[in-house]
Amino acid sequence: MNPALAIGIEGIGVWSPEFPDWPSARAALGDGAKVAVDPVARPPAAILPAGERRRAPESVLIAVEAAQQACAMARRDPGDLAHVFVSAYGDIAINDYLCATLARAPNEVSPTKFHNSVHNAPAGYWTIAGGCMRASTAVSAGAASFGSGLLEAAVRAHVESEPVLLVASDVATCGRLREIIPSRRAFAVALVLAPQSSRALARLHMHVGEVASAPPLLHASASGNPAAACLPLLAALARRESCRLQVAAGPAYSLDMEISF
Repeated sequence: MNPALAIGIEGIGVWSPEFPDWPSARAALGDGAKVAVDPVARPPAAILPAGERRRAPESVLIAVEAAQQACAMARRDPGDLAHVFVSAYGDIAINDYLCATLARAPNEVSPTKFHNSVHNAPAGYWTIAGGCMRASTAVSAGAASFGSGLLEAAVRAHVESEPVLLVASDVATCGRLREIIPSRRAFAVALVLAPQSSRALARLHMHVGEVASAPPLLHASASGNPAAACLPLLAALARRESCRLQVAAGPAYSLDMEISF
């Protein structure tokens, strides 16, 4: 067995149409009761300058919204944090638009949409919003993206002995890509991780193990969104429940975690 990596969680951010912040997600996941929440179509992402917010696509807005929530909860300046942004598929809607437009009328491709199609677009907007010049990483690992990103962020925080922001998000598919990409709703989660912290909400002891088993689906958001692989972890945090969890972190290995409070 690999030696355990210990890391603290200082802040949590969540956005989905069903629960647009951590308090509403905690209520929904804490005891399994149904919570009546009016669906929210568009996250505020208030940290973005007005001009950037107007041209930012949904994939950017949900990631930035979750990130700013986590930083606020952790009482960390966004400009001070190295960050890892994770998405299994990037902006699917824009990629569908680009493919359709290139096939029909290549000269009509929107420069703004092309600009927003790159995989690290959310991280780029985040650095503009927070004036952050720290190290930035964009991760994609299909269905194992959340676990892979969590491992990347935890190792960076441990090696550098500093807090790191992790953001995982994906949006719903549309058009022809809907037939081959199983992502059915928008979801974003953010965690501020710190190796040694007196204000940690919980601590994770993790190591790399064998292939993960599929976790139970705890909420409708878990169905068809890779970022929602975090939900078993969020449920444990909501319940303040010390337990062991496993999340896929690659095609042949998992991230085995023990949560303590």
